Amino acid sequence: MIENMQELIEDETMAYFRADVCLGSPESFSLDEKREICEQMESTSKAIEDAMKADFESLPPEFRVKLLDMLCSSGCELEEFWKDLLLGEMPDSPAQLVGEDAR
Repeated sequence: MIENMQELIEDETMAYFRADVCLGSPESFSLDEKREICEQMESTSKAIEDAMKADFESLPPEFRVKLLDMLCSSGCELEEFWKDLLLGEMPDSPAQLVGEDAR
């Protein structure tokens, strides 16, 4: 389980809040500040994605298959989103998802 998820979410929320403020008054921010806001948005979102992927990978293979199926059928995001996020490069077969030798 992701131990610092609340902190990761708070960091991301703050980064996107700063971006909204910047969009509302862009003349109030220097180019360096705008660059920093963009970098914070990217890094905080990536930290959450990395934590989700690591958490997923820590599950037993049979749970990973079931969780991925559940997420893909939830309608919360497209199937490709979940597969890209949690699997990265798509396996050639279901056997590769659970770590079996797929010959």
